[in-house]
Amino acid sequence: MKIFRAEPSHRHHYRDEQIGLVDSLFVKRERQKPDFNRRMFDEDFASLFHSMNRRSGNLFEVVSNDDELMQKLLGKVKTRYAPHPVDDTIRELVEEIAQSLIWSGRAYYFLHDDTEITSFSSSGVVRLFGTHIQWVPKRRERHWDRDDEELPREIRILDAAKVMRFDLPTSIKRMLSAQNRTLAVLDKHQFEVTNFHPQATYENPNPTNHFDFRVWKDTQERALYRATRSSGWNGRTYDSSKRSDFFDCHRLIRFRRNQLLLRDDILNQLSGELSRVGKGYKAEFSVKISGTDELPSVAHLNELEVRLVREEVGFNEIIDYCYKH
Repeated sequence: MKIFRAEPSHRHHYRDEQIGLVDSLFVKRERQKPDFNRRMFDEDFASLFHSMNRRSGNLFEVVSNDDELMQKLLGKVKTRYAPHPVDDTIRELVEEIAQSLIWSGRAYYFLHDDTEITSFSSSGVVRLFGTHIQWVPKRRERHWDRDDEELPREIRILDAAKVMRFDLPTSIKRMLSAQNRTLAVLDKHQFEVTNFHPQATYENPNPTNHFDFRVWKDTQERALYRATRSSGWNGRTYDSSKRSDFFDCHRLIRFRRNQLLLRDDILNQLSGELSRVGKGYKAEFSVKISGTDELPSVAHLNELEVRLVREEVGFNEIIDYCYKH
């Protein structure tokens, strides 16, 4: 085993057969991709910004006591489609962090040699007394120009001044934990309705089926809507005759509000992490990033909800605000 100070390993996944008993105590085995409902929810919830609302104004207000250093730090952020102007960099970074938080509850970034800030997997990373330690299991590296290489287990001590850590807010974490348990059950049994088809035989090639598939579908829909009551997710169903417009609008407001709460929390964490990393360049450095009036706000959603209860707002106004902002 090697123990040393180093930059984090950016390998995100290790095959289960590579992870031994000792390693499994620190490194989670590779999780299977989520099934139908969970995958759809994760995609929808992580879409914090809607492309329809791009206007001429800035989406974010960035206030810093050193604009040059702030621009330098944000310029180092390596996102999927970088480089971008600062506004687009923040937007893409926030959604990227949201995707990691929704999937694993935590996101990590690292400042490499003062050149770029990149993400790395939270698997195997623990924080002890303010120090981040990454457990890297034994692994086999494949090479096209030479024999495969067996690498030993490693404990990497990361420079805390260069690590940026983001956590899923506790309230959202609890909400998603409860919801995902039900979604997992629904996904597991989603296609088991085929088991209720009676088997044809030679004597009875067209057996009568007394199973009511409408009851099965209705039961699944009810379970889905009860599971997603707190989050407000609609399961991507938009034309059900069983729901009223009031019902849909209340849930839409609830879903968008949860997204905005996550967005604002990430912006707050991003401000704190950039300020902390920036202190390595300038001791008193600080930066505060917040959304401008070009972005939807929780306060306005709350106002729309009150007006909806009083029947003082139309459905179109609510839908336009939630989908176009």
